[in-house]
Amino acid sequence: MRGKFIVFEGGEGSGKTTQIQRLHQWLEDELKTKAALTLLPTKDSFKGVKLTREPGGTSLGKQIRQLLLNPCESSTSAIASKTELLLYAADRAQHVEETLIPWLEAGYWVLCDRYTDSTVAYQGYGRQLDLDLIHQLNQIATSQLKSDLTLWLNVSPAVGLARMHQRGQADRIEQAGNSFHQRVCDGFTALAQTTDAGKPHPLSSGPTVEIFGDRPIETVAAEIQQVLQQQIAHWFSTTSK
Repeated sequence: MRGKFIVFEGGEGSGKTTQIQRLHQWLEDELKTKAALTLLPTKDSFKGVKLTREPGGTSLGKQIRQLLLNPCESSTSAIASKTELLLYAADRAQHVEETLIPWLEAGYWVLCDRYTDSTVAYQGYGRQLDLDLIHQLNQIATSQLKSDLTLWLNVSPAVGLARMHQRGQADRIEQAGNSFHQRVCDGFTALAQTTDAGKPHPLSSGPTVEIFGDRPIETVAAEIQQVLQQQIAHWFSTTSK
């Protein structure tokens, strides 16, 4: 049985990395319990939960991540916006083929820190690159792999950037101006909207649930777990029919 693909999205300082790590262990325990109680469709329905990220989910991706977020200090030229877009697409293409699809087909559930919505929000809205071009690149890079669930941690840019400043040195993306980060937030907001027919936004990675991330960590974690409990029940009831 194919695993489920769950993506965490959000702007800088949204807390998604903290929350994805918390959910990792909780989801392992939750699914192991259901497997022990034979609540899964078959005994082989749960192989485990894998944790990954973009950029940097493969060996090649780690090198691309370094180029994107912390380029060599001796470099005198800035990374052009289209170059940045293509590097993210290259990272994703490798990640999907080498990691995501094999894990999902093997039956693992996959938690991914960022996916295509980040490219639309950061490069499309933030860098103001052509959205149709980004959509085409995402289609190519992902082999049209969609998320089963995207959790968007919505935090205002002011709150998110204040959190990042408290942590110390910022990377290249975090150092972009306030107007850039507001456009990124606008992008995530747009992607979370559904169509008139109730379908996910055509540029989004998949069905999206908005989680307000400016609350205490434990409160946010509890809501995420509640969302997953409901979603797991829905997935299993659909599979068993």
